[in-house]
Amino acid sequence: MDMVDLPRAALIDALGRRISYLRISVTDRCDLRCRYCMADRMTFLPRDQVLTLEEIALLADLFIARGVRKIRLTGGEPLVRRDIIDLVRRIGRHVGHGLDELTLTTNGTRLAEHANALFDAGIRRINVSLDSLDPDGFAYVTRRGNIQPVMDGLAAARAAGLSVKINMVALKGVNDDEILPMLRWCSNQGFDLSLIETMPLGETGEDRTDHYLPLTAVVDQLRQHVELSSIAYRTGGPSRYFAVEGMGVRLGLITPLTNNFCSDCNRMRMTCEGKIFMCLGHDDHVDLKSAFREGGLAAVQPLIDRALRLKPERHDFRIGADAPSATVQRHMSVTGG
Repeated sequence: MDMVDLPRAALIDALGRRISYLRISVTDRCDLRCRYCMADRMTFLPRDQVLTLEEIALLADLFIARGVRKIRLTGGEPLVRRDIIDLVRRIGRHVGHGLDELTLTTNGTRLAEHANALFDAGIRRINVSLDSLDPDGFAYVTRRGNIQPVMDGLAAARAAGLSVKINMVALKGVNDDEILPMLRWCSNQGFDLSLIETMPLGETGEDRTDHYLPLTAVVDQLRQHVELSSIAYRTGGPSRYFAVEGMGVRLGLITPLTNNFCSDCNRMRMTCEGKIFMCLGHDDHVDLKSAFREGGLAAVQPLIDRALRLKPERHDFRIGADAPSATVQRHMSVTGG
């Protein structure tokens, strides 16, 4: 069945929220082991359980036909997926023709190799995860990383014309003293910055309670040094933005614990094995892969409708002595944040 033959009912959940943003995890694999995200020793999916790039592209076509206006490619680390640029080109051809934007989140380790190709394929804006500017601090957070390839990748991204936002997970006792320097560095580089509260996803071998840093406290500390003004700027995700006086940088806050943002959630997530998660903080999902391989895109339609009915009102992330170490057992790398 061709795309033109498929019904194009809008993606609206049981609470009336319109879903216009799809995050696609193209792989659960990563070349780093960030302490807040993954365990040091991970068991990844067998390759035969992972959707092919062509399958991902066809499913993306369907979601675009049903009203998705923005797609973000994530991982794991998406740039470790072989031939990833072929997928970017395939989805990128929809930009301006049903799709408003195609973006990517990366750890930056392979960005120098791919920056020009990403731009040529239709991406104009990327998020780069970077939790420390200090080489030793970077190696500690990532358990094994070398910061220099990331710096080279950021330079390549800027040279290619890509707009960059740095994603920094705020960790008490780890990088809390680096937040203001990171903000100033981003200003000098022409990058925006989003701060993120750590989320209880999957067992990582670390005590998240020890390192949980509420962003309300971070903002209070920053305001002792800079003037922050709330602005209406949005990128389609959960970040709420501030202008920073004198810096020419936008500061975003992602606050799943201190300021729930679920009332206007417009997102769903598809894993690399074809599972749709309607909420990062819940395990409920529908599995598209078998239906798609047996019956094509038409067989996927009722499963997407079921997923819309399953979307919960809100997540239930909790961190503290009386909370489980992980709200859900899957790691962040499975659903891509």
